[in-house]
Amino acid sequence: MITVSSADEMFNLGFRLSAQLKRGDLILVNGPLGAGKTVLVQGIGSGLGITDVTSPTFVIARVHKAALPLIHVDVYRLMDTDNPHLYLDDLDLDTENSLTVIEWGGAESARLNEDRLEITIDRSDEIRKVDIKAVGKRWSGFSI
Repeated sequence: MITVSSADEMFNLGFRLSAQLKRGDLILVNGPLGAGKTVLVQGIGSGLGITDVTSPTFVIARVHKAALPLIHVDVYRLMDTDNPHLYLDDLDLDTENSLTVIEWGGAESARLNEDRLEITIDRSDEIRKVDIKAVGKRWSGFSI
């Protein structure tokens, strides 16, 4: 469990995480509204040389071109649909050649890769608690 007490610390956590990422990686980021999910992704983007990361809430997905391309997806608006994984498939994401980060990513998103990081942000008080669960062989021995 990692504690984060400011937006700058959340950004820096993402920045540190970016050093370990490569093409084909999947990261699922969950937490309530205002938890810092997008700030975390902004830190990841910054570590990849991407400066224009914003929330894709209304467009669902943004593709950021870089040496390691970043696909930033927000499935919040898809969660109430009858079959959210079909909508995710319709996005036709190039997850093999990019880093894919999905906000609000649940089971429908987890099926995209058996190797992934599942990040949960708890903001039940001023100090956020960030839990990073490494899933699959790719992340064996992961630490940050």
